[in-house]
Amino acid sequence: VQLQASGGGLVQAGGSLRLSCAASGRTFSRHAVGWFRQAPGKEREFVAAINWSGTSTSYVDSVKGRFTISRDNAKNTAYLQMNSLKPEDTAVYYCASDPYGSAWSSAKDYDYWGQGTLVTVSS
Repeated sequence: VQLQASGGGLVQAGGSLRLSCAASGRTFSRHAVGWFRQAPGKEREFVAAINWSGTSTSYVDSVKGRFTISRDNAKNTAYLQMNSLKPEDTAVYYCASDPYGSAWSSAKDYDYWGQGTLVTVSS
């Protein structure tokens, strides 16, 4: 499985972006998917996760109510809708997937990673 993250860019505070994570491979529909981010000088942190069927999601507290993770298995794509963006959301965002479907908020549990897409939120 190869993952391609896209949709990042420069946005003003309060704005919105939608990130996409397009996957190759027929098994992606059974993968758990997570979004992580890494700001300059900081460690990579968990942002959101979704199970293979889309029936269960999880978010880091700092994005709850603002970000929504979703997926379209027919399109082999997962999304991260980001609203009410804040300057502290500035980071490189990575999508990741776990073929065993058990990964959640721990980066070490994900087997496949996309290349990252930069989100910059100006104040």
